[in-house]
Amino acid sequence: MTTTTTTPAVPAPIPAARRPGGPPKGGKRPMTLASVVRYVLLLLFLSIILIPAYVLIVTSFKPATETSSSQAWALPQNWTLDGWRTAWEALRAPLMRTFSLAIPVSVMSSMLGSMNGFVLSRWRFPYANVVFALLLFGMFIPYQAVMIPLVQMMRDIGVANGIPALIIVHTIFGLPICTLIFRNYYESIPNDLIEAARIDGAGMLATYFRVILPLSAPGFVVTVIWQFTSVWNDFLFAIFLSNTRNGPVTIALNALAGGQLSNYAASMAGAMIASVPTLVVYIVLGRYFVSGLMAGSVKA
Repeated sequence: MTTTTTTPAVPAPIPAARRPGGPPKGGKRPMTLASVVRYVLLLLFLSIILIPAYVLIVTSFKPATETSSSQAWALPQNWTLDGWRTAWEALRAPLMRTFSLAIPVSVMSSMLGSMNGFVLSRWRFPYANVVFALLLFGMFIPYQAVMIPLVQMMRDIGVANGIPALIIVHTIFGLPICTLIFRNYYESIPNDLIEAARIDGAGMLATYFRVILPLSAPGFVVTVIWQFTSVWNDFLFAIFLSNTRNGPVTIALNALAGGQLSNYAASMAGAMIASVPTLVVYIVLGRYFVSGLMAGSVKA
């Protein structure tokens, strides 16, 4: 009698899951010509952006004998901090004045823009759209066209040149953009919240401070960043309404870089010192800037 041994069938291996038009799940997509071209272009653009920064940094550490156009690309042979010391002595007081200008302006214009945006988005009074359009019209007036009457008006009302005049001017000229940002943001807030506050007996101011203001953090991040950087980098208003003794850092930086015998190392170091606060603001709050802009793009 013959015994036959039957070998159990082994199931066929299951093929790796494939995504439509892509490599197996968990695998790496092969490098294509389009990807190579894209990365090359990105590196090219990055190099173009970083070249001025490289010249700025290396020149700030050079002595006066090495700051020439023929040696702009060369590393310093004798590294020195003299340019940084000169720049810091010249910009230390203007930096403090600029902080005392940019911070109050950012807070006040953002707060006033928030109130304007709430009223214009929720209070349907007669000609509300006309008022909003006229307010936005201020965004499109060239600043150069109003400089002479603006300076004369500041003299007539008795506002001293310097930081006080700049605070008033920047707060007023920042209202249109802040109002636009907050109006679009408040349009996305559900009406049910407003109606619930009214049922509870809250008026317009109580609704704003108790319901709307706690929800306005994304809008405030956007307007504060926008206003802070705009005020910090402003030169046009500063040159008309202040001077080197009472003006912001842009005026002092212009004086540091001016003259026939410019200290290029100090000018480069001063430019880096003056740009640090805005860089810190974008590094710390930059990721919230885009999300804040997009917060009012879709109405709930």
